Amino acid sequence: MDSHLFDQDKKKTWKQTVLLSFQIVGIVYGQLSTAPLYVFGTMRASDLAADQEVVYELFSFIFWTLTIISLLKYASIVLKADDEGEGGTVALYSLLCRNAKVGLLPCDRSANEVVLYEEKSSPKIKADSRARRAIEKHKICHYLILFLALFGSCMAIGDAVLTPALSVYSASAGVQRSLTDILNDIFASSEHTKESMSNALKAYVPVPSACVILVGLFMLQHCGTRKIGIMFAPIIAAWLVFVAAVGTYNIFHWDVKIIYKISPFYIYRFITKIDIHRWRLLGSVILCVAGSEAMFAGLGHFSKKSIKITFICFIYPLLLLCYAGQAAYMSKNLTSPDFNHLSQSMPRQCKHLYIVLSLLSSAVGSQATITACFSIINQCLALNCFPRVKVIHTSKTINGQIYIPDVNWLLMIFSLTVTIGFRDLVKIGNATALAIISGMLVTTSLMALIIALYWEKDVMVSAYFLVCFGFLEAAYLSACLLQFHKGSWYLVVLLAVSMTVMLSWHYGSMKKYEFDLQNKVSTEWLIDISPGLGISRVPGIGFIYTDIVAGIPAFFSHFITNLPAFHQVLILVSFKSIPVPYIAESERFLIGRIGPKDYKIYRCIVRSGYCDHIRDTGDFEEKIIRSIGEFISIEQNDIESMMGCPDERMIFVGHSRVGGNGLVPLEDLESSSCMVNNESQISPVAEEALESGGSGCKKRKKVRFMLPHNSPKMQVSVRNELLELIDARESGSAYFLGQSHLVVRDGSNFLKRFLIMVYRFSEKNCREPPVALKIPHAALVEVGVVCTI
Repeated sequence: MDSHLFDQDKKKTWKQTVLLSFQIVGIVYGQLSTAPLYVFGTMRASDLAADQEVVYELFSFIFWTLTIISLLKYASIVLKADDEGEGGTVALYSLLCRNAKVGLLPCDRSANEVVLYEEKSSPKIKADSRARRAIEKHKICHYLILFLALFGSCMAIGDAVLTPALSVYSASAGVQRSLTDILNDIFASSEHTKESMSNALKAYVPVPSACVILVGLFMLQHCGTRKIGIMFAPIIAAWLVFVAAVGTYNIFHWDVKIIYKISPFYIYRFITKIDIHRWRLLGSVILCVAGSEAMFAGLGHFSKKSIKITFICFIYPLLLLCYAGQAAYMSKNLTSPDFNHLSQSMPRQCKHLYIVLSLLSSAVGSQATITACFSIINQCLALNCFPRVKVIHTSKTINGQIYIPDVNWLLMIFSLTVTIGFRDLVKIGNATALAIISGMLVTTSLMALIIALYWEKDVMVSAYFLVCFGFLEAAYLSACLLQFHKGSWYLVVLLAVSMTVMLSWHYGSMKKYEFDLQNKVSTEWLIDISPGLGISRVPGIGFIYTDIVAGIPAFFSHFITNLPAFHQVLILVSFKSIPVPYIAESERFLIGRIGPKDYKIYRCIVRSGYCDHIRDTGDFEEKIIRSIGEFISIEQNDIESMMGCPDERMIFVGHSRVGGNGLVPLEDLESSSCMVNNESQISPVAEEALESGGSGCKKRKKVRFMLPHNSPKMQVSVRNELLELIDARESGSAYFLGQSHLVVRDGSNFLKRFLIMVYRFSEKNCREPPVALKIPHAALVEVGVVCTI
């Protein structure tokens, strides 16, 4: 029986792997698959037409670049450095933060205890090497590693802007050339008419059609990764089979000896004859591995096995056939017009099919960079390195499949700007190549640290990895920089904008956190001051949202000093981002008590990974109250597992560990509200609220609580405290949020003033904190505090 179940699970796993492998073709490998549209096309024909040997040498470069970077570096090495299924530069940074002390958040001993709980289940660091000590000791190394992570993220954003414009515009230009050839054959007339027709097609086909396709591509993003993958995978698969078949035909038709040109001897010969014209050709060669970084960044959307299998067995061999066929055609047609464009190497009988497939696949090919961009920005959000934006999960089974509307529309606007502004395939290709190679250099640098600090390999192994791959990528980078004035400058503009926003947001968030730590008051202050101020307790529950995990936030002490009253049950809620992708539900809520029992003051620390979005769920408040109920019921029996100082002990609470001794939720489906919540009864609202026909009212799930069936066997004090929590819940809830306003001191330097100005602008125009989005305005109390830095 067990073996039968095992076989079923194994069969299901392989079935899922095959399905994911099919979807990956359209999502992850779209950019790699459509690179033949522009690799040779972005090279200047004058640099290629001199000698067919140049074509052979460039083909050898393409073969070894695909083999070394895509196959060896990414598919064989980098994919192993996933952070529990997540990839990308931020995931590498997270691994370094967790395995070496390189984080830049201010020191908070209580917060560190919350984070360090994760070390119980992770392998302990064995080696205390000289490199580790040097990196952990010098603060400049911490800033450099964070800068590298943010720089790599900015390159991914730039790639997501430029690649759609490049692939779609190259396909549209190819369609224009194919249409010109077709019309010239149909309407055999004077040269003047042919020239007029060609100029008209060049003016009205490439840019308008590219813009239409780009708008359609970005409008499809809300469908989600799975639906887009199912739609796009057949297109990319058909495209790859088509170009590989045409490549095979061209090999046998034009130059069957092209397969011998993969010899490294041709690379050596290219280098020996190097000059500035030859060297800048390498800036286009690197485009053949465009999408390799997406292979790693897209790990959160798919499995490692499916990504590797698809590349080795399908993508890699078909691409080599395509490039070999195009090189064979070019070597024998150096005098033909536009001989370096893929459309010209198509046999005449395949032109119509090429037009259709190239347009469709060019749109699909951009999906890889867009998907990778969503994943990386999602990771930056959790690390406080990007302004708050709405993140929508598009899959119930794979957590990493997301869609970010605000980012999607910005990418669309910038891509359209590039297409309309440049109107030149070479310039867009130059900027894209610089983005690709810069991102790869960042991954190589961070991977060298991962090898030494996380995998604990010898420093020489790490240095060997850095030198081998870094030298190759640095050579390509130098070739791309030669084209800086011919389009690459646009990437620098994108980098400056995105890096300024990310650095300013991280700096402002860090300064706010430092202010909260320095101005917090002790819990004893709240207990001792209550009798002196004559503080009264009002019915209901007060939720105080704060970033600190110990003490009382300054904004709440300011509030009760001026208005001496707070609720009969007070819950201080803090969110702590842990440098892991996901946190198990049984380890998410850390609950503790502040002061004596009769004060009914609790602390709830909500732990989340950088891919979790627990604050966006409709039942978040319900989970907190249930966790408090469980804490009350097990507080005496589980005192040994509590952590923290004796005055404020805390325990991890999971709904599955109690066996029904906490609060039991009841859902009153009959309650409804018409657009406005009752001010005296604040309840969480289910996301699947049903619209009632034509009345404007919504059916809402109103969650109440009751004692479990074994409540008569409880201790009297525990039972009474649970009843008070239920009564407070029925009386209503209020939510206290601190609004910190950063103000720069007089005499501060320009850089500090500029970063704070950008932060304040971003904060004013970005999304509200997730906890504030589902709170009715009548129950929300915002307390303003001025933070002078």
